[in-house]
Amino acid sequence: MVSHTGGLPPRTDPVDVRYADGHGEDELAVVRDVVAVLARGARAAVEAGVPSERVLVDPTLDFGKTTRHSLTTLRHTADVAALGFPVLQALSRKDFVGETLDLEVEERLEGTLAATAVAAWLGTAVFRAHDVRATRRVVDMVASIRGDRPPARAVRGEPADGIPRTARGA
Repeated sequence: MVSHTGGLPPRTDPVDVRYADGHGEDELAVVRDVVAVLARGARAAVEAGVPSERVLVDPTLDFGKTTRHSLTTLRHTADVAALGFPVLQALSRKDFVGETLDLEVEERLEGTLAATAVAAWLGTAVFRAHDVRATRRVVDMVASIRGDRPPARAVRGEPADGIPRTARGA
């Protein structure tokens, strides 16, 4: 797994964290940094012999990022997915959810699930979660909305064989 911690050790409180590059300090500087760091790390893993399908990239929200950085990075998950490696995200009960909604850890389920739905829609393939059943259901529902997963059971107005009349030429 290749992760982006913004150059800070894990569990470091991000105080006055800034991202700037040749394009200046703007809202997307954090996204450019995340994508660049993950691309370098993933390339290094593949060059070291790790099969590319076994390399996970994790934008690591909350680590080396402010709440605004985490929200921006989440909005741009598709940029991370475009690297071509499976994206992993651990969104469960994160500080950015708590700060965004002004909630304590034990009250963050709905915010976590909203972030999970957005991340799944934008290409995250693997989730680390505390509330596994709820997370699985959200990810399955997003996959069905996207057209990547058929309904588990579809009986409302459908023929018994599940094949729409239009597909049969009827």
